[in-house]
Amino acid sequence: MATELKDHNLARTDYKEILFEKRPCRDLDGTAVEDLYTTWIFLNNPAQFNSYTTGAVKELIAAFAEAGNDRSVVAVVFTAVGDKAFCTGGNTKEYAEYYAGNPQEYAQYMRLFNDMVSGILKCDKPVINRVNGMRIAGGQEIGMACDFTVASDLARFGQAGPKHGSAAIGGSTDFLHLYVGYDKATRSLTLCEHWSAHYAKFIGLVTEVVPVLKVDGRFIPNPLVVTDRFVDDMGNIVYGQWRTGADAERGKQLLKQGTVDLSELDRAVDQLVAKLLHTFPNCTAKSLSEIRKKKLEHWDRNKESSREWLALNMMTEARAGFRAFNEGPKDRREVDFVKLRQLLAEGHPWNDDLLRAISPQYRTEQA
Repeated sequence: MATELKDHNLARTDYKEILFEKRPCRDLDGTAVEDLYTTWIFLNNPAQFNSYTTGAVKELIAAFAEAGNDRSVVAVVFTAVGDKAFCTGGNTKEYAEYYAGNPQEYAQYMRLFNDMVSGILKCDKPVINRVNGMRIAGGQEIGMACDFTVASDLARFGQAGPKHGSAAIGGSTDFLHLYVGYDKATRSLTLCEHWSAHYAKFIGLVTEVVPVLKVDGRFIPNPLVVTDRFVDDMGNIVYGQWRTGADAERGKQLLKQGTVDLSELDRAVDQLVAKLLHTFPNCTAKSLSEIRKKKLEHWDRNKESSREWLALNMMTEARAGFRAFNEGPKDRREVDFVKLRQLLAEGHPWNDDLLRAISPQYRTEQA
């Protein structure tokens, strides 16, 4: 007599803000394998570059638990709808209109965020981040919690925190240096300079990069990026840098001529899952849990104090930064950093007068 299997999920979730799909697992030759699956979890907010709302975070916690508990699942693919963005972090509209100035509410939100990151890190299946576009800010953080990254070569990677009133302490300060080293992590976390997918692969952040731009029926590399390696005048190997000047303008024109086709990205993801299929599942799970400890050592040590700081920061810099991004004109969504530093140097308190002095929405009204 067959044993009745127990359900280890805490509750069934009716997913509304994300997409949750079980797709047939494919073998190395591309054929579907009977009774084995890959779970695909999609962020589904393309109109806002797949930023996650509070509701989406709650669903992602449940989704990774459900996928990890499913005996028939070989691997989990974490991705998003569309071809512009995997994720640009938390929903800035929700941040600006609800959480700004409400540290007690943001602390509750960050409890959920922390559980989402922990849920990815503790998922019982290998997790592949399929990067279909920008992976910025909190998107970078949840992407680095995954085990593998397969990226569109049109994707870009980076942080946004110090430009918009936050710090990347939702995972990036814990994970990024493990991938790329201290110096590159420091530059990214403070200067918020974005990396191309090719450069991210070059420095060890990305597992595989796949062309997705088709021009005249064939795939071509990202025309905005230097994809030939060379040594500059300082003896540094240059690869994956953004093109500048006339080269950048030609690249933009070529982008306009092409169409984005993610079929090769999907094929690369399927091939990676197929390779995982041909391993002992428990041995693979143990290998991943051991390597994940390097991330968890930092994450578990810091996540609660980071949550508390981020909540209190909603009264000052985050309040100013998120409101500026949400309410400022499209071509000016950052505060006046110089004016802010000057006012703080004078000992000016964080009040409404300071916000009006530095915020683009108020400066626009005065003009």
